Amino acid sequence: MSLIPYNRVKLARDSERPTGLDYIRHIFKGFIEFHGDRRFADDHALIGGVARLNGNPVTVIAIEKGHTAKERTYRNFGAAHPEGYRKALRLMKQAEKFGRPVICFVDTSGAYCGIGAEERGQGQAIAENLMKMSTLCVPIISILIGEGGSGGALALAVADRVWMLQNAVYSVISPEGCASILWKDSSKAEMAAARLKLTAEDAKSLGVIERILSEDDIGKKEFYERIRALLAQELVELSQDLDLVGKRYERFRRIGVDAVNKE
Repeated sequence: MSLIPYNRVKLARDSERPTGLDYIRHIFKGFIEFHGDRRFADDHALIGGVARLNGNPVTVIAIEKGHTAKERTYRNFGAAHPEGYRKALRLMKQAEKFGRPVICFVDTSGAYCGIGAEERGQGQAIAENLMKMSTLCVPIISILIGEGGSGGALALAVADRVWMLQNAVYSVISPEGCASILWKDSSKAEMAAARLKLTAEDAKSLGVIERILSEDDIGKKEFYERIRALLAQELVELSQDLDLVGKRYERFRRIGVDAVNKE
């Protein structure tokens, strides 16, 4: 049964939905978490480190929301500070140095927009990630597992392959934020969601993502094994590509073009 876009948003925000840590624990082996951005602090909303995927070393980065109220408060509800994005950048540079592929799991309503985050250069931190990921000389795969909100999500999604779970969403702004701006009424979020083209099907039709992952067995052993197999297969193909950066550039230049041409 097809769901209206705002119902997809509700599913993407469900506290019972698997988070970044769940994927790390069930898909990878020997995960070693790294901490801090070497400038200010360690951001608990963003987790990163090295692990093995089918025996091969990879760098894994995930935005973590948590499940319980206590966990979500500790993780700042998945809203990363600039030091979180700088930690991610540090890990991506390290991955490039040692030739490790980068796998990102994205689940955030957006980067944290508090005064402290702005004072410490939130916009610049996100921009630096976008710039570095566009030229990173190792394969990058990003999976949107829940919410993909604005620049906070894009900062981990300038990748060779971008996938979305069936009920994940990807948008320049939350439906509530959009409704507040356009109609000065956040209660019109359902209307805004329908116009934002934020579903996985919308993203695929626009060329924003390559693959939609079924949620029929979400959270089960078979679900994680399926994603592990897909990641391993995709990394084999990407590792053989001698023009990763050039094709990554062309990938983002093509977004939306085919959809416009069809019209």
